[in-house]
Amino acid sequence: MVSFFICLGLLIIAYFTYGRLLDKIFKIDTKALVPSKTMEDGLDYIPMPKWKTFLIQFLNIAGLGPIFGAILGAAYGPIAFVWITLGGIFLGGVQDFAAGVISIRNNGANFPDIVGKYLGMNVKHVMRVMTLLLMILVGSVFMSGPADVLTGYTGLDKNIWLLIIFAYYITATLLPIDKIIGKIYPIFGGVLFLMAILILYVLIFDGYVANIPEINLENYHSKKDILPIIPTMLITIACGAISGFHTTQSPLMARCMNNESECRPVFYGAMISESIVALIWAAISMSFFGGVDELNAVITETGGSAPTIIDRISTSTLGTFGTMLVVLGVIFAPISTGDTALRMARLLTVDYIKIDQRKILNRVLVSLPIFFLAFMLTQIRFDIIWRYFAWFNQVMAVFALWTICVYVQRSKYLPLFLIPACIMTYVVTLFILVSEQGFTLNYALSVVIATIFTAILVTTFFMKRYNKEA
Repeated sequence: MVSFFICLGLLIIAYFTYGRLLDKIFKIDTKALVPSKTMEDGLDYIPMPKWKTFLIQFLNIAGLGPIFGAILGAAYGPIAFVWITLGGIFLGGVQDFAAGVISIRNNGANFPDIVGKYLGMNVKHVMRVMTLLLMILVGSVFMSGPADVLTGYTGLDKNIWLLIIFAYYITATLLPIDKIIGKIYPIFGGVLFLMAILILYVLIFDGYVANIPEINLENYHSKKDILPIIPTMLITIACGAISGFHTTQSPLMARCMNNESECRPVFYGAMISESIVALIWAAISMSFFGGVDELNAVITETGGSAPTIIDRISTSTLGTFGTMLVVLGVIFAPISTGDTALRMARLLTVDYIKIDQRKILNRVLVSLPIFFLAFMLTQIRFDIIWRYFAWFNQVMAVFALWTICVYVQRSKYLPLFLIPACIMTYVVTLFILVSEQGFTLNYALSVVIATIFTAILVTTFFMKRYNKEA
């Protein structure tokens, strides 16, 4: 119980302390021109109020990632609190803030273009393909999940719901960003916050807080023999700690901000908020069923269905109104994330093939193949898509962190960015070596390989940095 409140306090304090340090490191200039003013086009570059860009950014990067990931990550025990807290403050928040600032200072450039500028053109071409595939995967994952939930509540065939969601995606993606995203998304961003506040209330005033275990290093997972904390938990809890997907979303709001001073509340603030949401849901997951072992039993019973676990918690603790809010969040939050992912897929495509997007016919021609591929992927089992998406997502974070290292390479604060880059490089390498989704190598051997690979990247970075300085 005490550990939980300490972690919650650290996240809140970090926004006002570490966030201000990031402002200083990146020399935030309140007088600098921003893309929404210099490149306004009435479609993607549109000035919006700070409160609105914050809520849209929060909803875009969160969806149900910090809830689903936190529930599944809680199966490892209270060590999940450590990763959510430290990851959110020193990895995810740093990545999101830096990616947003760099995008603003490069005319709202997309993630692959930023990577290409700082890591080279060859990497840029690779990242264009990887980012486009990730966006399509995200669109598919967050189309399939809500369709499953809606099918369970209504009895309608899943494919009918897929077609309805698909039609919405087309509409929202083709219209200017302020028509649907700018009007509806702040509302559902608020719903996500309200869900977390209600669950926190339940934790404190319904007595569940007493069941929250204190932090220790034990792995509580029912399959701990094959699912070690490092790297598996660090991959499972992605959005609540760090997610490469976030860097692909930052340009959307970087193109709508009025001042560089908004970067901390919009980018760092949204990530800290997401970590708080993840922390609260991890806590209720460990305490509601009576303990971590009991949570593992429920996960086994439900086949790891996070929506089912959310439904059980909400219907038992929040009453009719609270349950309605949770259901709305479970349905609409992922839909919103999938929508903006496919919108970014369109932007990535048009940036590459250079087609004028002011004509709606051109937007349709570019978008339809993307939507078709995303729709076809929904026919694959959800858990299979999610499994590979989670690892792919963290690989994107590795590219983002190394890009940031190059951007700040001459700063005395370089270690604050280099250490996260090394951690995530090690984690994604170790995961693909030891996991069932990868090569299933011996753990000790994999640790050696991952360590050597990370050391090679660090050495290469410093060699190139030294050559540039020379």
